[in-house]
Amino acid sequence: MSHLHGGPMSSHQHAPIRYGRVFAVGVLLNLAFVLVEAWYGWKGDSLALLADAGHNLSDVAGLLLAWAAFGAAKFKPNARHSYGWRKGSIIASFINATILLAAMGALAWEAVGRLTTPAGVDGMTVIIVAAIGLVINSVTAWMFMQGSQQDLNIRGAFLHMAADALVSAGVVFAGVLYLWQGWSWLDPVISILVALVVMISTWSLFRRSLHLLFDGVPDDIDLPAIRAGLQALKGVAAVHDLHIWAMSTTENALTAHLLMIDGQSHDDLLSRATDLLESEFGLHHVTLQLEHYEGGAYRESENCVD
Repeated sequence: MSHLHGGPMSSHQHAPIRYGRVFAVGVLLNLAFVLVEAWYGWKGDSLALLADAGHNLSDVAGLLLAWAAFGAAKFKPNARHSYGWRKGSIIASFINATILLAAMGALAWEAVGRLTTPAGVDGMTVIIVAAIGLVINSVTAWMFMQGSQQDLNIRGAFLHMAADALVSAGVVFAGVLYLWQGWSWLDPVISILVALVVMISTWSLFRRSLHLLFDGVPDDIDLPAIRAGLQALKGVAAVHDLHIWAMSTTENALTAHLLMIDGQSHDDLLSRATDLLESEFGLHHVTLQLEHYEGGAYRESENCVD
């Protein structure tokens, strides 16, 4: 049996250490904006700004959740948690996607209600506050953008901030047109369109995180290709009990039984198999068990390499 864990090119290193500081900056920036927005909402008697401040406060909570999961993934395994707390990043991704979908659903519901009873707003105050939000959310989203392609947890934080930036841009646009034309119905219409766009983009995060929670094969893993690659190795007669799952949003694991042809070197076959999985498929956490026929039945190899 061969175990290959980590290594200098391990996939869990795709999200650099600096994201701890990025989370801290993102939380502080957005919490400050929530306080500013709530103040002006209370000062200007604007229900829209107060409601959006509450929505942005939920995004701060989402960032804190993703930050906690990012930190928990670094905890070392122990006797009670043999994989550590890596799975926390997947759970955080799922919760973040759920919160974002619910928030956008509530925003769309509120906007539909305002279509029937449009209300006047202080256009200039809305524009200024929304513009500040646009800058803060865009900067925060930009800080998470690089890691969003490799880490589902980072992607959840990125989508939260990108969604808020899109909402803020829509509010600025609606505020400008309101001052120009006095179209009070424009604000809820743009809110509905923005909510739909965000919900469509978030659905992928929700689907992928739910899939990984049930130990589904990660989207970037081609299981049939891996099976074929192992099967094609010299000395391998068959591959069975092949399982691939996500240990975290950045690290995958594989276990498999290889039926070997008589006369093959155990150490050589294990070395070639693990090299293939690492170099061709980016799998660094691998456990392989060798078996061979003896008297017409399988027998596990007694020669194990760790």
